[in-house]
Amino acid sequence: MSWSPLAHFPAELHAVAANIRLACFDVDGTLTDGRLFYDHAGNESKAFFVQDGLGLKLLQKHGIHPVLITARNSLSAQRRGADLGIDTQIAVGDKLASVRTLCERFGIGLEQVAFMGDDLPDLAPLCAVGLAVAPANAHPLVAARVHWQTRAEGGRGAARELCDALLAAQGKLEAAVAEFAR
Repeated sequence: MSWSPLAHFPAELHAVAANIRLACFDVDGTLTDGRLFYDHAGNESKAFFVQDGLGLKLLQKHGIHPVLITARNSLSAQRRGADLGIDTQIAVGDKLASVRTLCERFGIGLEQVAFMGDDLPDLAPLCAVGLAVAPANAHPLVAARVHWQTRAEGGRGAARELCDALLAAQGKLEAAVAEFAR
């Protein structure tokens, strides 16, 4: 493969990425572009990037647990998680407590967790996990505090960029690609 998802991923983080077993993603501004749409009846809708969804499924298939964690009581996020068949936690008041509970459930430490978020409600878990990541368009106060910032924006491939980097760092990306190339 001539293209590598690790080309823009810091070399000093390769070993950390190779050890990740749980990947948590904020929703609004990370899996979406952060815009909220309301119809005349007040129903919310959002757009999710399909390549991000495949990345989450690839993580799941190759031994990394993906989880969506959002502070908003979002039926759109709940539906997206259900469509992908991945754990989705909505209306979460304390995202770090949620991540800690997930660590207990999977028998791992915070150093084995990647968290992607874009704004201040994501800071607590970002400051606690082994791999803190923000999309390119994250708020500057968050971007300054993460280990890595993707080149793609939230809702436009940022999550997939992280998924591909994790799979590549763990030597699983070629197998994932081969499944589609046969």
